[in-house]
Amino acid sequence: MKFDLNSGFMYALAAIIVVFVIAQSLFFMLKAIKQAKAMGFDKKVIMRTIKTSAVFTIAPALSILLGVISLSKFLGLPLPWIRLSILGAITYELTAAASAASSLGVSVTQQITDPHVFSTIVWVMTIGIIPSVVLIPLFLKKIQRGIVKVKDKDNEWGELFITAIFLGMISAFLGVVFADVRSGIQGFIPIFVLLASAVIMIICGLLMKKYKLRWLQDYALPFSILGAMGFAIVITNWIG
Repeated sequence: MKFDLNSGFMYALAAIIVVFVIAQSLFFMLKAIKQAKAMGFDKKVIMRTIKTSAVFTIAPALSILLGVISLSKFLGLPLPWIRLSILGAITYELTAAASAASSLGVSVTQQITDPHVFSTIVWVMTIGIIPSVVLIPLFLKKIQRGIVKVKDKDNEWGELFITAIFLGMISAFLGVVFADVRSGIQGFIPIFVLLASAVIMIICGLLMKKYKLRWLQDYALPFSILGAMGFAIVITNWIG
């Protein structure tokens, strides 16, 4: 049987998982509505809350959709659809997939045709995300209590500590951006794209601050991703 990233089996598997996720969401939404009615909330308030929440899910959904599109050329459509419909993020998924592919001598710019390479990438992506699934329910409360204690002792130091943790996490992904700077001007393309994304995010921040555009807070990330992707196409065609 010929290996196919977009086979009917993969689509069926993705559909089953996505339907389960949607069913789970509907189940908890109905439970929440029932509980809200039992607590005496007015139906209009409940419906307004549902509509408002639905609107604010559009921005994260756009980011997820962009991630699926970005990975689909490399891994096919079903696998990214499964991953990003459950607990994946484009920053992790693409980095993990690219690292696994690089170790096997495969480029992320071309679709995978070797089932062994595909299975290796899937295993790397899956095993890499498992610690977060296990650590959060077991140790999140302890970690939060530790952070609260630090902030209670010295609020300024606590804020710096949290910022340092965040920057450390971001720094882990910067290696991919600077990995090819020695290969010539083409190696600087990721850096230029990173800077373009940062500029767009700064512009969004300035617009929010000056014109009080609160809605832009939820759409700044999708705008930054879309703008950076468009800039990447332009600069890649220009530099070569």
